[in-house]
Amino acid sequence: MIRKVEAVVDEQGTVKLKEPVRLSAPRRAVVTIFDEDKAIKVDESALLSEPALAHDWNRPEEDAAWSYLQPGR
Repeated sequence: MIRKVEAVVDEQGTVKLKEPVRLSAPRRAVVTIFDEDKAIKVDESALLSEPALAHDWNRPEEDAAWSYLQPGR
């Protein structure tokens, strides 16, 4: 299972998680560093609605309806 945890990286490269994380064993992680000057604010309601909309988006009928936009497929 993939989990997302917000963190802050300071000038020395120290990563500080914004919430506690408990793991049963060491795990690999990926850190993405955002340029704050160009940060994009995402509407939280859009993120919250994505799982509900994905149920409809991920149907074969939807793929067929939009297939003309992917001619190489």
